[in-house]
Amino acid sequence: MATPLNSLLEEVSREHFPHAPATPEEIEEFEQRVGWRLDPDLRAFYLHCNGAELIKRLPDSPYRILPLSKIVRARVAIFGKKNDDDAHGPASMWAICDVQDGNYLLVDVARQENGRYPVIDGWHEAWPDPKYCDQIATSFSDFLERALRDGQAYWLDE
Repeated sequence: MATPLNSLLEEVSREHFPHAPATPEEIEEFEQRVGWRLDPDLRAFYLHCNGAELIKRLPDSPYRILPLSKIVRARVAIFGKKNDDDAHGPASMWAICDVQDGNYLLVDVARQENGRYPVIDGWHEAWPDPKYCDQIATSFSDFLERALRDGQAYWLDE
């Protein structure tokens, strides 16, 4: 049975390294900038904390959930600003979590499952080949629960 998101957020506050919450105005500015709306899980997370390091502080954190100001298209996160075109990956994939070594966890805002964006492994060496960039969670809350329970890069052990 899944842990409720509010319990996961409380755990992030107690045992990890959250940033200060985003304001509703910051969320609105973010959504205007990117052209898509946060799903309910992401909205709850960002109203609770505008980014966080999980497990350890930077530079050793295996999960750096990005603040709203650092969320960019996956192709920009992986290849740089000059490569923001369809040849470098779909425009619908956005980097939300830095998992070190140029790898990111992504949300695909072009599709939803039960009103939530799926989380994708943005392995930079294979990006954007979907054969190597698997879905690793059905939602942000699913990812967060598994990351908190199973640790770094849990999807590699599956």
